[in-house]
Amino acid sequence: MTATYAVSDIHGHPEKLTAALHQAGLTDAEGNWSGQDARLWFLGDFFDRGPDGIGVLRLVRRLEEQAAGSAGEIRMLLGNHEILALGMRKFGGTFVPHEGITSRSFERSWALNGGMDRDQELLTDDDVAWLLDRPMLGVDADHLLMHSDTEEYLAWGDSVDEINQNASADLHSDDITVWWEIWRRMTSRYAFRGEAGPVVATELLDRLGGRRIVHGHSIVADQLGILPAYLTGPLLYCDGLALGIDGGTFDGGPCLVVKLLPI
Repeated sequence: MTATYAVSDIHGHPEKLTAALHQAGLTDAEGNWSGQDARLWFLGDFFDRGPDGIGVLRLVRRLEEQAAGSAGEIRMLLGNHEILALGMRKFGGTFVPHEGITSRSFERSWALNGGMDRDQELLTDDDVAWLLDRPMLGVDADHLLMHSDTEEYLAWGDSVDEINQNASADLHSDDITVWWEIWRRMTSRYAFRGEAGPVVATELLDRLGGRRIVHGHSIVADQLGILPAYLTGPLLYCDGLALGIDGGTFDGGPCLVVKLLPI
């Protein structure tokens, strides 16, 4: 049976990702793919907050090629910081029309959310084209995989395929208001917390597939009330329906490479 792994929110720290992948047995001592037929999902947020988002992107794309040359596979889902980086590149400081708001732009949000000049300078047209073709959601090994812990994905459709297709159409639009709505949806969070969490999670799983949600975006240590440096693993919560895997890499936490076991 193919082993399935997930990792999220590397935020400009390729060295932490490299070490975590090697520890998980997915890469060798030189950082090359050694996971044989394993499938590894990246749940977004390569960029911002850390110094080398481009380094993360380059590493993932290299591993994608190496895995494809064996029996393994790399898959990536878009995170809100991919949307932010691409929006910054595409629109910069252009005003986003909105009644009553006069200072809304991708450049401003990028700066406020840890944007790095180096990432923008080194991002190529080929990188952009590759990122624009990544999906929002996936289902694998009984798990519904997503970046953000939100039900906002349903605004794009009622199935994984429909959501991915409609989101892709939006990403290939030149309308800044369409792009801003993607960014807004992807920054939403905490849908699976509290008393209503299991209801929301069950609705998503019933509509989109899988038996458990795996997400990044919201730092696990925050939910536990501890510093990220003290985190040792992912968090299973929401009556076992949600698994949070954002270790807070940019804030001193670990890069969590999590093996997903059939439920």
